[in-house]
Amino acid sequence: MPGSAVKPDSEAGESTLHPPSPRSRRLIVAGITAVLTLAVLMLRLYRLGELPAGIQVSEALNGIDALRVLRGEHAVFFPSEFSGHEGLVVYLIALSITFLGQTDLALRLPTALASASTVFVVFWLGRLLYGRDEKGLETPWRGIFIGGVGASLMAVSIGQTVLGRTVFRANHLLLLLSLCLALLWWGWRERSWKTVALAGICAGLVQYTYIPARFTPFLFVAFGLSFLIPHRPDKRVRVNAELPWVLTFGVVAFLVAAPILFFFLFNPEHFFLRSNSLSILSSEINRGNPLGALFDNVIGHLAAFGFNGDVSWRHNFNALPMLNPWETAFFWLGAAAAIWQWKRPASRLMLLWLAFLLLPAVIARDYDPNTLRMLGATPPVYLLTAFGLWEAFQFASNRYFPTKIREGALALSAVLTGVILIQGLTTFRNYFDIWAFEPGVQFAYEVPWSDFARALEAQPSSEGEIYLIPDTLEHPSLDYIYTGTASVFYFQRDTTDLSYLADSIRSALSLKGNLTKVKVVQLNNIHVGWIGNDTGRVAVLLRKYAQYEKTETFTDFQVHSFTNISLSEPWSFYDHINPSTVYYDGGITLLGFAIGQGREEFPADQPVIVEKGLPIWMALNWEVTPDAAVDYSISLRLQNSVGEAVFQHDETLWNPLHQPTSLWDPEERIDTLVQFTPPADIPPDSYELRLVVYNVETLVPTVEVGVWEPEATLAEISLQDSR
Repeated sequence: MPGSAVKPDSEAGESTLHPPSPRSRRLIVAGITAVLTLAVLMLRLYRLGELPAGIQVSEALNGIDALRVLRGEHAVFFPSEFSGHEGLVVYLIALSITFLGQTDLALRLPTALASASTVFVVFWLGRLLYGRDEKGLETPWRGIFIGGVGASLMAVSIGQTVLGRTVFRANHLLLLLSLCLALLWWGWRERSWKTVALAGICAGLVQYTYIPARFTPFLFVAFGLSFLIPHRPDKRVRVNAELPWVLTFGVVAFLVAAPILFFFLFNPEHFFLRSNSLSILSSEINRGNPLGALFDNVIGHLAAFGFNGDVSWRHNFNALPMLNPWETAFFWLGAAAAIWQWKRPASRLMLLWLAFLLLPAVIARDYDPNTLRMLGATPPVYLLTAFGLWEAFQFASNRYFPTKIREGALALSAVLTGVILIQGLTTFRNYFDIWAFEPGVQFAYEVPWSDFARALEAQPSSEGEIYLIPDTLEHPSLDYIYTGTASVFYFQRDTTDLSYLADSIRSALSLKGNLTKVKVVQLNNIHVGWIGNDTGRVAVLLRKYAQYEKTETFTDFQVHSFTNISLSEPWSFYDHINPSTVYYDGGITLLGFAIGQGREEFPADQPVIVEKGLPIWMALNWEVTPDAAVDYSISLRLQNSVGEAVFQHDETLWNPLHQPTSLWDPEERIDTLVQFTPPADIPPDSYELRLVVYNVETLVPTVEVGVWEPEATLAEISLQDSR
């Protein structure tokens, strides 16, 4: 390892700078540490419980698994339907919840602390890697410069800020791998068994973090083998001398990682679950040309270092590249210098680290570059950037101002301090004033869903109550945020089988012991996949078999409360459809309808007698032709004996998937439920219930074929005073 490398001459130019005294060195390190502390406090931890405002799916799933741990359900890997989560982040969140409660802060704090801690570890790692030359002589200025600049750039990066403040378990990979390599380098150099064993513990724990951690053993092996590449007569002797250290590191790492390794051995489907769907070997991705696809992916991800950015708002800000223009120039210079200085262990480590931890993103791409999958390669990126800056300074000072290196170093330090300060302030503004409120972020973090869960959490509840919520919201953010005593049942909102829907709701309520109240949630926000008024059909169903109590209206949803629920008989939305076929020239046909009030359902061939002030419900059965490409709304109107419209109710036609009529499958029968309440000031009398179907955009009615009139009479309504 470090002590076994070829030892070239010391750094040119380092000796011309007076080495700092131990006291000066401590002051410099303390000063840089203080600056890094301020940066991570403001960019990683400030308002962590508030921003991002929502909780995205991957975050909430980790929180749900943590709640399972607190209930005594332990595992090293927590499978889910499409993926799964390694256990480390889950247990850390469970510990955080123990102290902070079931809050957003408890959910995000472990990964945010990991991201913040990585900054300090990178500072330490840079000093270890570059603080001595290959002869073992100290080069303190180089180590402090490269470690300090690399860590500072990482701390103020907008991309690292976005990723570090989110519950991405990759942040623990970043921390543990950086700490492992720092401990390994230090322990090997100082011949410390304890430190090498600690490095092995970190290497084992890495396997409990994130999928790219599976590539870290290849990094360790490749770096170790790189010391055997030069042909040396004493190679066998040196290998034998280093073998006990290799075994110590490897055995400890294996023992720590053994539980999850054996889990994957006996459950290989979990190991390969996401790899099978995203691998570059998939024909759906490589289109029959895996080498060409691999080359494109390599170029696409290398472009992240200055030329192309991650377009996902979850991972990045405004699709910016990982490095800004000046960082880009010095990164590529540093990478070139590291290749040129391949014989130096620090250079080999940086290049191998970059290659092996970039590989997971390259071979498992759904878009590029994916900076989340690249996160494990972040430390070498910033250390190589700082290394390139150091090499450029060394070249310029030796060539252009060899007698004023100290002044040049001071000037460079002052400029860098100013630049990093400006970048930090820019990152703070971009994140807290812009990124957190961008529509893309609101969508990615599903803010309306989290707001809904918090609003529901704030409502009083009791053990005898149950919420009926559309399964579009069967979402872990609700399960994590909501801690109320009421139960939650997600009904299938996208089914066209109303009989099944009614029966499934009744069955769920029958299983609820001591049922006192049912609260039907009707969503009004159609963003991020929410559906609109069609969710109100469940409230229509409950009005038939329970006593309506009240409706509470919120910004994005309503809650309809019902008591005295009758479960003694089968439930149905309607018993039968009254045939009443109306063909419209716009390619839509009304095949029939059912009409009722409460539990009572009326035949359409005689006057419908209803009470004033109570809702009337209707089920309308539709069919569209293949050439129907218009979105339609309906208008239900009550018309008195002299032809005057005394009441009108308009509603857009949606199928259960919240699709307008232009997206309906041809010849599929679609039921739409409508509920309306005529105003109390309409006098008791007989009225005709008429239907108009019209274009949503143009408001132009479509007419009945053969009749050529826009209005079709459905039934005679007799309004009576309440009994």
